[in-house]
Amino acid sequence: MPWMKWLPWRFFVRRFATSHGFLDPLALMARLQRFAEPSEVSEPIELLRAGAIFHARALINSKVIQHNLDWVWPYWIERQFDPRDESFIPRAFSITHCNLSHRNWTAVGVPDCEEMPVVDPRGMLTPHYDGWSIDAWVIGANGEQLIPSKLKDCDQRLEMDENISVVTESAQGNLKLHNCARVERDSAGAHCLLDLKAESTDGGWLAVALRPCNPEGVAFVHKVRLDDNRRHWLVEDKLAVDFERPVDKHLASDYRHGDIYLHLQDKGGRVHGECEVGMASAAALFRIEAGEPVHIGVRIPLHSDRRGSHKPVGWPDSLQHHCAMSVPDEQFQFLYDAAIRTLVLHSPRDVYPGPYTYKRFWFRDAAFMIQSLLQAGLVERAERALDQFPHRQKRDGFFHSQDGEWDSNGEALWIFDLYCQLTNRPLKTAWRDPILRGASWITGKRLPKDGSRCGGLLPAGFSAEHLGPNDCYYWDDFWGVAGLHAASNICEREGLANDAHTFNAQANDFQQTIDESLAAAMERLGRPAMPASPTGASMPVP
Repeated sequence: MPWMKWLPWRFFVRRFATSHGFLDPLALMARLQRFAEPSEVSEPIELLRAGAIFHARALINSKVIQHNLDWVWPYWIERQFDPRDESFIPRAFSITHCNLSHRNWTAVGVPDCEEMPVVDPRGMLTPHYDGWSIDAWVIGANGEQLIPSKLKDCDQRLEMDENISVVTESAQGNLKLHNCARVERDSAGAHCLLDLKAESTDGGWLAVALRPCNPEGVAFVHKVRLDDNRRHWLVEDKLAVDFERPVDKHLASDYRHGDIYLHLQDKGGRVHGECEVGMASAAALFRIEAGEPVHIGVRIPLHSDRRGSHKPVGWPDSLQHHCAMSVPDEQFQFLYDAAIRTLVLHSPRDVYPGPYTYKRFWFRDAAFMIQSLLQAGLVERAERALDQFPHRQKRDGFFHSQDGEWDSNGEALWIFDLYCQLTNRPLKTAWRDPILRGASWITGKRLPKDGSRCGGLLPAGFSAEHLGPNDCYYWDDFWGVAGLHAASNICEREGLANDAHTFNAQANDFQQTIDESLAAAMERLGRPAMPASPTGASMPVP
């Protein structure tokens, strides 16, 4: 906004912060930017947004968890907040508390469904993205308790037959719990199923607990209610959970009265819970007779079963033409089969590198995931993902997933070319113009050849942020060359001789510029080492 330049907003921001004893934020940002090369994008807004959300929850965690360790928390909290545990992380001066120790949840789902429920290492199920969770406990008649998140060990496995499911088996004394989570689709859409089997030698209760938390921390629940037929939970006044039979006993609580876990021995019951701070919890209890296992099915509707122009299919049909592998080594066999199913699950239309924290689109991840889809024989799924690329392209030709990441055009062009090579199919008409504009953007984005260290290369950006602050990274440049060669190859196959010649010449010029820059770096450093950027020093060679 140009008018902002005419307002003394910097003065007011600085005055407000310093008058309350805070650091001057403008001076702090200026110092931070000194560690980076000047860039048209000061900070990647998408990553800042994601980080702000992540740490906003972590800030809430710091206000809730450590003061209420008598609650039942997810496995990562039970371990990370225990000073006796090897996963313990001191937190005295930490402003935020986030999951840094057990980020190994597993997704379940069906092909072409956007929702991917996740299961943590002790069987806690988070059915909706960034939402509340369902946990299961066994309470013995003699007071013995089986709380999986508090156990050091359990047996958990990923089963793959005509579906994928996560099975968690845990035991404590005379108590046993079998927990199986999966997703199925019927005429009403997709829904998550939690099959529970509980045993207690002396009898007791199976508790299905609604938890205001998930693998990242607190997840607000303000209202929960058991309906009149005692077979449905309404969360925030919406039907959220179905039980296959009526609940025998129901309890609910709020933040001021403590976790529902602290009320499991209460007499009577309570079918409604409401919490103004969003920490409502509830437990649906089912009677276990002595020596007789109880089976309970829990069904959670998934609301984002997006159906586009293609017809959703099940696992057998989705895997029908994939490149199967059969080897005697069971571990290798499992890893391959799991990887194939992960690719399918994470490509409902766009492709995502993860089901939760990383359920975001990056061209960098998409290129390699689509390459894997192609090489696994899942060609139609790869093509469908590529069809989404043009929608993310800006008018100037930039394939945009994050601002300031200049590797995306090279990756997009490279995977378009690889698709055509591996399938021997002609270029789709809808892809031609985006490819031509994408290649031209690479050349137009290069800096002028002014004799500086970054002359002729791509400008400073965040594409290789793992190597340091924004800089002119060779990573972007190599992808730029690869993209121009890919565009040249495509144009040659399509009979666009002039464009093919132009892009090939630009690729060769770009590569020569990189070679000259690397030669200058070697001379400057006094050894044949390649730094991440022409402006920095090389990493030491071990």
